[in-house]
Amino acid sequence: MDFEKLVVWQRRRCLAVGIYRELAGCGDFGFKDQITRSALSVPSNIAEGMERHSVKEKVRFLWIAKASCGELRTQILIGRDIAYIADPLAENWITETRELSKMLCGLINKISD
Repeated sequence: MDFEKLVVWQRRRCLAVGIYRELAGCGDFGFKDQITRSALSVPSNIAEGMERHSVKEKVRFLWIAKASCGELRTQILIGRDIAYIADPLAENWITETRELSKMLCGLINKISD
């Protein structure tokens, strides 16, 4: 299965691009670095996992991607709370991370069967 064909990977890639673009001008380099690294981590781990040979390795990297999704959601919430991210955009991203986390669970279950 090519990771590029996975809807979950495509949507995570788009979310990462959106976060990078939106926060490009953020002067808090520590925050910007952390949130963009989390955003980048999710599609990267999906890709790495899907390129692995064994089911066990694939699943391991998908769980890492899911954990990074939770990390990213936390940073979005904090970014909203400290007014780095506007409420409507933060809500959109939070909803997206929740949906994609569920999609990752579905993919993990499918691969594990």
